[in-house]
Amino acid sequence: MSIPGTLGRLSLAGMAAATATSALLAAHAAQAQGTFITVASTTSTEQSGLFKEVLPAFRAATGIEARVVALGTGQALDMGRRGDADVVFVHDKAAEEKFVAEGFGVKRFEVMYNDFVIVGPKADPAKAAGKDVSAGLKAIAAAKAPFASRADKSGTHAAELRHWKAAGIDLDRDKGPWYRETGSGMGPTLNTASGMNAYALADRGTWLNFRNRGELAILVEGDSRLFNPYGVVLVNPAKHAHVKRRAGQKFVDWVISPAGQAAIASHRINGEQLFFPNAKPWLPPVE
Repeated sequence: MSIPGTLGRLSLAGMAAATATSALLAAHAAQAQGTFITVASTTSTEQSGLFKEVLPAFRAATGIEARVVALGTGQALDMGRRGDADVVFVHDKAAEEKFVAEGFGVKRFEVMYNDFVIVGPKADPAKAAGKDVSAGLKAIAAAKAPFASRADKSGTHAAELRHWKAAGIDLDRDKGPWYRETGSGMGPTLNTASGMNAYALADRGTWLNFRNRGELAILVEGDSRLFNPYGVVLVNPAKHAHVKRRAGQKFVDWVISPAGQAAIASHRINGEQLFFPNAKPWLPPVE
């Protein structure tokens, strides 16, 4: 065998090995790029800026990209029912528990909480200010002061309706031109309230991140009934076989882990913490 022939064959073998290695690396890169889950969540988590803080940390820890679809809680749960999401991350505990009880979700886990506030014009023409949410809403209804409602079947909208009912206000009977239904997310609804100089119920996180406040300010806060818990649920793969069970469960596990809880706690605006982690320790299932 001649030396040149041997070198040629070695060269070809080396090239083939390099090509195979490159192909393998490319395949791994493509696979990594394709590793993503769809998280159906709320406009409050999106518009408060929380996901900009949390999702990069999740991807760095797991290599999984979480793509968020921000909707009202009712619409997010409907996405899960249809199998259009792998995970739901929302804030209407009763609706979440029903979602699991009906077999659409595997298990609900507590993640974090913040609270609702009633914002309105600083002059407060309805005299709604204070710590009692029922008293504040009664004052707004009595004055027929402009009020902007999301009216979008979101967790915030569900909470608003509960508070009107607790205040003894029958919206079907009592609402009129003063009650403006936007059918939109928290940010657009706050924009409407700002433009109308109206009252609105908002989650504190979105309010803190909202810049177009105009004459609006927080008027009612501190009532324990304004507590706002968030939960995370893996969509049940037994209902929808295409649900990314392992990757979705990794998101659930991470967001309630010490690392995920620390990422949530670290999200602040002007030094003020927006969400407070409250996951309970648990052991993930053994595979």
